[in-house]
Amino acid sequence: MWTRQRKKRNTGALIVPAISAAFLSYFGFHAFHGEYGIYSKYRLETRVAALEADLAKVQAERTRLEQRLSLLNDGSLEKDMLDEHARRALNMALGDEVIIMRQRSNDRGQ
Repeated sequence: MWTRQRKKRNTGALIVPAISAAFLSYFGFHAFHGEYGIYSKYRLETRVAALEADLAKVQAERTRLEQRLSLLNDGSLEKDMLDEHARRALNMALGDEVIIMRQRSNDRGQ
């Protein structure tokens, strides 16, 4: 009868820890860099801060425009606002007026 003698190897004992290490490193990487990971949270917070700053600017501009618009409402029509808009629309001025030409800025909405 033939007997086979095998040399005892420790490679079998390393398979489970190697698979566990690969599994943990994969999920650890995606927990930090993934779409919903820790790093994405910081990017989202910076984007929220930038958008809130833009929102504050837009709200201030809207408030300014609403104040100007309230001067043109039917109940409280300001003569100066009416005169200003009429002169701007007709591109006319009186002979004794001094006209100062200035460049319009696009961000003011005029």
